[in-house]
Amino acid sequence: MFEYKNKTDEEVVSYVQSQDQELYFVIVDRYKDKLSRYVGSMTKDEAKTNDIVQETFIKAFINLRGFDKGKKFSSWIYRIAHNEAINILKKNYREVSFPEDFDIKSEEDITLDFEKKEMSERIEKCIDDMPLIYREPLVLYFIEEKSYEEISDIIRIPMGTVATRISRAKILMKKICQKN
Repeated sequence: MFEYKNKTDEEVVSYVQSQDQELYFVIVDRYKDKLSRYVGSMTKDEAKTNDIVQETFIKAFINLRGFDKGKKFSSWIYRIAHNEAINILKKNYREVSFPEDFDIKSEEDITLDFEKKEMSERIEKCIDDMPLIYREPLVLYFIEEKSYEEISDIIRIPMGTVATRISRAKILMKKICQKN
């Protein structure tokens, strides 16, 4: 029995490639929330996000043998998600916002939940108002916690450009948030 809990993504992928395709569920479990968050920041549409993430997992599975074991699996699967999202955005030129339904957990936390919701909405609004070329690296770096190298692999731009876009995105975000 393959003990996957303490294995890296690359080790799990190698096992899936050579031994047991059924273990692909481990990859899906590890990445479904991360990819949904990332793709959602691009599409602003829950249904499209779900479709793109599902298509990402299907394409990743089909092309798993083509994964370069010398690279990080996370960059590879994020790149697939990126391509799928960009294709959908090109097909459906206008973007639709997420529904604004937040759950309040308990009565004593109403004030705190409201403040968190308000802050999240302000941050999301500021990010939403940014052009995609700045929004995408900013989300990957700060929310998805990807390195500049990983972002470079995912978006297919030089690392210097990643640094420049993140730097400009921070300045732009500050201006947008101050204006709002």
